[in-house]
Amino acid sequence: MNPESKTSVVVIDDHPLFRKGVADLIRMEPRLHLVGEAADGESGLRVARDTDPDLILLDLNMKGWSGLQTLERLRAADLDARIIMLTVSDNEEDVVAALRAGADGYLLKDMEPEDILECLSRATQGRVVISQRLTELLAHALREDPRPKRPEQAGLTPREEEILALIARGYSNKLIARDLDLAVGTVKVHVKHVLKKLGLRTRVEAAVWAINSQVRG
Repeated sequence: MNPESKTSVVVIDDHPLFRKGVADLIRMEPRLHLVGEAADGESGLRVARDTDPDLILLDLNMKGWSGLQTLERLRAADLDARIIMLTVSDNEEDVVAALRAGADGYLLKDMEPEDILECLSRATQGRVVISQRLTELLAHALREDPRPKRPEQAGLTPREEEILALIARGYSNKLIARDLDLAVGTVKVHVKHVLKKLGLRTRVEAAVWAINSQVRG
């Protein structure tokens, strides 16, 4: 994260009016600082490399590279930014694809401005940000998969169950390490094992799986 008190943000969206709206919204939050914006994925990747932001807001449907293609390239560039999809699409396939491609959250453009700011604030703290409606949608998608339905069925150890519970609360590896008094590297190994045992690819999927498992009793 940025060593300064403010969180640096880059916005990648092909709608000029929406970019302006997001820029105005970011200016309302003193802890956020817009350091760059781009109208397409290719230039967005260049801006992200140049500015090395803490947070990237990325549209899903864009001309040229799609949001997913841009997301994959941003992840391949090994940037240390949290990437949040900010889009109009609440399609189940889009949500699942984005989260499996490495997005740290998925927000809808029709959210109230104060709700978007609250989610961005949580994202800067290492939390997963996804609306309740989309969480339920993703949970439904996961229920359709032939995966373990309960932690004991997955063969999770007590420590792995602890870590899974914190993942479900949106904790990053650093926050989990601090909470459990473990090294970050140890947490990464545990998270890798949890994902493998659950047959999942991302921690966001694991978070939703855990929430859904609790809901289903």
